[in-house]
Amino acid sequence: MIRSLDPDLVLANVEENLKEHVETLRGWGIPVFVQYPRTVAEGIRMVEELGAVTGSAERAGEITAGIWPLYHQAERLGEARRRVGVFCPIWRNPYMTINRDTYVHDMLTLCGGRNVFAERPERYPEVTLDEVAAARPEVILLPDEPYRFRKVHIQDFAPYEDVPAVRDGRIYLVDGKLLAWYGPRIGEALQALPSLLHL
Repeated sequence: MIRSLDPDLVLANVEENLKEHVETLRGWGIPVFVQYPRTVAEGIRMVEELGAVTGSAERAGEITAGIWPLYHQAERLGEARRRVGVFCPIWRNPYMTINRDTYVHDMLTLCGGRNVFAERPERYPEVTLDEVAAARPEVILLPDEPYRFRKVHIQDFAPYEDVPAVRDGRIYLVDGKLLAWYGPRIGEALQALPSLLHL
């Protein structure tokens, strides 16, 4: 199907696409741009790299010129304030979250958070609500993707009244794209997320 479309370029991601598919496309002479940013800085640089390979370097530069100042501002704020313990699940039934080897972790850290499951060995560990309670997050972020958390899911945490995020009413429904989508959306994320992660 892709071959029949005769694309000028295919965008692929290490986590989302199989290596053999990329190799097959390249074997057909179709250029493939493979991306795998695991930090916010890598996500910004990816915009610049994509601009270079698509002949849109000027436009990419305009985009990143607006993002880099926000990135450095978030860095300064994060260094100046105490990092807030945060739990950010990506799935429910079972609850799953992220460790330090992920883009979401870096975004949370940059914006002033301290991922309470950063040291888990799995990139996407399963966790129980009792484990979440034991980690005592001060903020809980419930994104709308990849799992679509909704207001009703806040009640999952209601039995844990002594957890700071529950006790203080700091459980927030958030746009998952701000946490996980790199590229031009990074600027929006860096403007929206720090205010949720600073007490």
